[in-house]
Amino acid sequence: MLKTVEAESSVIRVGPAGWSYDDWKGTVYPKESRKFDPLEFLAHYFDTIEINSPFYRIPPVAHAKSWSRRVVANRNFRFTTKLFRGFTHEKNTTGVDDVSQFRAYLDVLQDAGVLGALLIQFPWSFKWDEPSRIWMNKLFVDFAGYPKAIEVRHASFEREDFRELLEANEVGFVNIDQPQFDASIAPSEVLTSALGYVRFHGRNYEKWFTHDESWERYNYLYSRRELEPWVERIKSMNAAAETYVITNNHFRGQAVLNGLELKKMLGQRVEIPEQLEATYHDRARQIVI
Repeated sequence: MLKTVEAESSVIRVGPAGWSYDDWKGTVYPKESRKFDPLEFLAHYFDTIEINSPFYRIPPVAHAKSWSRRVVANRNFRFTTKLFRGFTHEKNTTGVDDVSQFRAYLDVLQDAGVLGALLIQFPWSFKWDEPSRIWMNKLFVDFAGYPKAIEVRHASFEREDFRELLEANEVGFVNIDQPQFDASIAPSEVLTSALGYVRFHGRNYEKWFTHDESWERYNYLYSRRELEPWVERIKSMNAAAETYVITNNHFRGQAVLNGLELKKMLGQRVEIPEQLEATYHDRARQIVI
């Protein structure tokens, strides 16, 4: 039996992965947006957003300060942030200075009270074995002191000793929805710490491994019927102090629409951006009814 941490009240935060997409102009955001701040805008509709850009390079502290200021109007808002891919996708390419720089970035978010979780995302090719266990353990030590969650995608991690490793280090397990191939990790509602985490990647089987542009992989709009089992899983994770539900199917604002649908299905207050309602009129109407 996996350990869980009983919480006085469980907080569920739902939001999209990222906010800076050209194809959201005119679909989520107003078409004319010269003095428009997309981050401040989205923080009105969601209590979390997953920061994607640190995956590609370690952000300067100034970025963290700016992002923290721009969500201050929503006191319930918390960011989750991806870890730099040099730590997870490119073995032996990062050193002590990189750890210090990334920690400096995290410290700004944490000191501002807006850091919800550090997302440690490994690729499909990452499989369970002893070197992988050592690799993960090093990251848990390097980034001690921050709330952490780890995402793995391969079915080789569906084992008790992996979950025990996460429990021992108080690291959350990321439950994911993705295309189900033979070696895909299955949908789940696993808790290994007081931090719950769920990510929706879409189910674009055709483009998952073969695509010209990265956005093609995440071009998928979930139906309400596909979301319903996940709503039950998320509700069942009520032993978590906080659960983060992130929609990563970002093409043309589909992540925003599905995120709002999930909020409504979880019984949360929902408002719909005017432009999104115009883009997905029939689906949007079902949210406000």
